[in-house]
Amino acid sequence: MATLFRAKWLLIPVILIVVVGGYAAWEYLSKWESTDDAQVDGHIHPVNAKVGGTVISVKVADNQAVEAGTILAQIDSRDYEVAVARAEAELAQAEAAAVGARANIPVASSTAGTQITSSEAVAERAKGGVEVSNKELAASQARLASAQARVREAQANATKAAHDLDRMKQLITKDEISQQQYDTAISAAEAARATVESAQADVVQRQQEVAAAQAKISQSQAELQQAMAQAQGAKTAPQEIVISRSQAQSADARVRLAKAALDQARLNLDYTTIKASVPGIVSKKTVESGQVVQAGQPLMAIIPREDIWITANFKETQLVDMHPGQSATVAVDALGGHVFNAHVDSIASATGARFSLLPPENATGNYVKVVQRVPVKIVFNQGEQLERLRPGLSVVVDVRVK
Repeated sequence: MATLFRAKWLLIPVILIVVVGGYAAWEYLSKWESTDDAQVDGHIHPVNAKVGGTVISVKVADNQAVEAGTILAQIDSRDYEVAVARAEAELAQAEAAAVGARANIPVASSTAGTQITSSEAVAERAKGGVEVSNKELAASQARLASAQARVREAQANATKAAHDLDRMKQLITKDEISQQQYDTAISAAEAARATVESAQADVVQRQQEVAAAQAKISQSQAELQQAMAQAQGAKTAPQEIVISRSQAQSADARVRLAKAALDQARLNLDYTTIKASVPGIVSKKTVESGQVVQAGQPLMAIIPREDIWITANFKETQLVDMHPGQSATVAVDALGGHVFNAHVDSIASATGARFSLLPPENATGNYVKVVQRVPVKIVFNQGEQLERLRPGLSVVVDVRVK
């Protein structure tokens, strides 16, 4: 009996310790909100080709660290160097024409009488130029139609070659044809695809010829109108002066147009050297030396090493006391649970479900209450070493809300 009495007295402190410890644990845990529905996020900067051409060298590899301005790849620049030289020559020609046009203004009144005959001759030449330009346009359109027909024919041949290759694949697996026949089918399919690409390139060239012919017609018509205006205006000296001034203004406009064309040609030449816009790590590289790329084609991506954050999807019931500025900890699974110090940056303006492809419509009558999750942006504190973090890694986030 005495032993039982003493045991009861010893049990009281144990109960007190359990109660106090439980209350302390509840008090501590109530100050934190936690979720494992979180991952590392970061910007992904795409690297695209701004001009088309043949890639002559690739300077980086997948997962290589690069700095801003690092050369990533080089496109063959010879065509663009020729374009720059041509634009420079056209600018020099336009500037010379502008100087001559401005020099004609002071003597316009004294030479108005003699310009009537020459203006009429210019008008006749302009008319002939319009007729020639129309013929050139018709010929260009005919060549374009022929090129488009060749594209359709090449596409049909490519489709047939692809179907033949599919049948050959089934036969080669059954040893019903020789390897040589199968290799011949592969070569035929590749040649057909190359023919399609060549035909498509020819269509682009013919389209450019049509556009050039149309521009030439417009220019010839403008010259014809100008020549007729000159012939009419040469009858009076005051009108001749006005025409001379308009010619000078037109020449100045052509100078500005030529300068713009030169600037564009130089930009295109610069674009043949593809550089990194931000420091980071190269990823998803799809370009290789010798590959022909088109303007806008994605070549690789760069993921910054430092510009990363955490997207934590908390339940809506966990956001009662949460607000920007609160401290947080981030445990990264890939680093063995290593903990980083961070803080709440912002809370999304809508739940994740509202941004889904098919957001729920609760007004349809099939309403079932589901606890929603709201994305919360968690930003790392300064001084944290983030080199080993990668976008997409799973993490566990704890936010101190009290």
